[in-house]
Amino acid sequence: MTHHTAAHRTQAMNDCIDNCTQCHAICLETINYCLGKGGQHAAAEHVGLLATCADICATSADAMLRGAAIHTVICGACAEVCRQCATSCDSMGDDAEMKRCADICRRCADSCAAMAA
Repeated sequence: MTHHTAAHRTQAMNDCIDNCTQCHAICLETINYCLGKGGQHAAAEHVGLLATCADICATSADAMLRGAAIHTVICGACAEVCRQCATSCDSMGDDAEMKRCADICRRCADSCAAMAA
């Protein structure tokens, strides 16, 4: 199915594209925050997961924007990466920036899981 504009896509897909785009941006911003903060925030595994999450979110949004039928598979992978990223951010303790990132990752995971279904 080809979706040339937002008007030709379902509202759920448009919302998912928005969630993916926001998650991509926030994960990139959070990498900078974590590297500046240092310690466990800057651990290679955590920063790598943030980068992977940003990448898969951008790929998911792009696939949906192109109307690629394979978007369901990509969204499924995105949902899993976003869940893992949210868990990693939550593990950083009581930190407003980490909570912000975990929240958008969970929102993106939920919408991508719905697109994958």
